[in-house]
Amino acid sequence: MRKFLHHIVTVLALSTTILTVHVYAAPGADVAADTSRVVKNAATEVTELASSSTEMRAQRSFFSSFKSLFPFRTNNVPNDKLLSSVKVFPNPVVDQISLSYRLDKQSTVAIKVMDALGNEVMTLLNQELDAGPQSHVFETNNKLTNGFYFIRVSAGTETVVKRISVL
Repeated sequence: MRKFLHHIVTVLALSTTILTVHVYAAPGADVAADTSRVVKNAATEVTELASSSTEMRAQRSFFSSFKSLFPFRTNNVPNDKLLSSVKVFPNPVVDQISLSYRLDKQSTVAIKVMDALGNEVMTLLNQELDAGPQSHVFETNNKLTNGFYFIRVSAGTETVVKRISVL
């Protein structure tokens, strides 16, 4: 797989540099000689890029390595999510609902059960919680009839909705 990705990176880099040379070449100029030099330079850059350390690969995505090859710029927007990794299990629910999520900072969290029409059926939690991983277990002992429901987890201005079925 690694070798395959290396070949794809090489082809992409070469295609980009050749295209760039053809686009910016003056009319009537001898592009063939310049193209071979650019191709050799691009191949060297790709080889250096492919041999970068695994630490750097873990910190950035595969395509972020090619920023210098593209003529446009992307906006790096930091991930400011307050609520992440929301998981509801088991699904289908029988007698208890387990919920896990991560809070990036201290905030008030409200967890509610909604029916299929969006009506609030039950409030499971409404309190201030500290930052970090959170895990809760709620008993539903015959409080919910069989059917489909939604668990709405709200923290600050963010809301995540997960669908569950009750047996």
